[in-house]
Amino acid sequence: MADIAKTLRRARRRIRTALAPAAEALVAGYVRGSIWWLRLWPLPVSSGGMAFWARLFGPFFSVSKVARANLKAAFPQKSPAEIDALVRGVWANMGRLAADFAQQDRLWDYDPAHPERRGRIEVKGAEIFQRLRDDGRPALFFTAHTGDWELCAIAGAKFEVPGGVLYRAPNNARAAALIEEMRAGTMPGLIRAGRDAGRLMARMLGEGQHLGMLVDQYWTGGPQVMFFGRPCATNPTLARLARQFDCPVHGMRVIRLPGARFRVEITEEIALPRDAEGKIEVVGAMQAVTSVIEGWVREYPDQWLWLHRRWR
Repeated sequence: MADIAKTLRRARRRIRTALAPAAEALVAGYVRGSIWWLRLWPLPVSSGGMAFWARLFGPFFSVSKVARANLKAAFPQKSPAEIDALVRGVWANMGRLAADFAQQDRLWDYDPAHPERRGRIEVKGAEIFQRLRDDGRPALFFTAHTGDWELCAIAGAKFEVPGGVLYRAPNNARAAALIEEMRAGTMPGLIRAGRDAGRLMARMLGEGQHLGMLVDQYWTGGPQVMFFGRPCATNPTLARLARQFDCPVHGMRVIRLPGARFRVEITEEIALPRDAEGKIEVVGAMQAVTSVIEGWVREYPDQWLWLHRRWR
């Protein structure tokens, strides 16, 4: 019986391996077709439509159980009805994010020469971007999966801040290539997470460039910080780079506004704790960063990615 079971397992592995290229092609084709379809419509129409369907069906997916558990733990005072409303809001934001991504090369309309003009994008802290662009020093940006976080990288490029952003590619190679193709036109300096990423980021900072990264997800083996009163493991890369290069760290977020509009915000330099030698203290720095993110999430809880298992 043991031999039969082993043979069956081998057969299943061979079948999965044989079908993997076809499955990748199917997923990539679906992504490409969806992008084509979403680009046919004005953004308010495609964004509203995607939000409607995501809000309707998203709460029935099993991953919504993770969101409900996270929200109950973070907001124990909220009623079940309020939690359900937030879950629907999270899914609506995910739907809108898909529509945004399909048209990301059309989103940016902010004119720094005329910041008073109302458009799709407004910027809070434009003078900080301009100062960082011209000061010749390296700097680090952190952001979170809130609003349309992809616009953070686009903003840096539009303000001509030299540098790049760290990202994780999808496992589907064909879909990853398509997404990279979409991003390349609006997000120069993409750094794919991997074994060479650390060396590349260090080189860029050494040259006086700037780096941005998402820091709000669980990181196996990372230092423990408090988030909504609960300990969680976080990625220390940002703090380690800040310590190594003694460079300023700024927060950056995108808030989704009514009518398919967005507000990009950049903070002044975040004060980070230092050790007895005057160097940035890694765990304390990540706690300071995480506390800023918690404040963002509390302000707009339905715009954060509660579907992720932040606490484990």
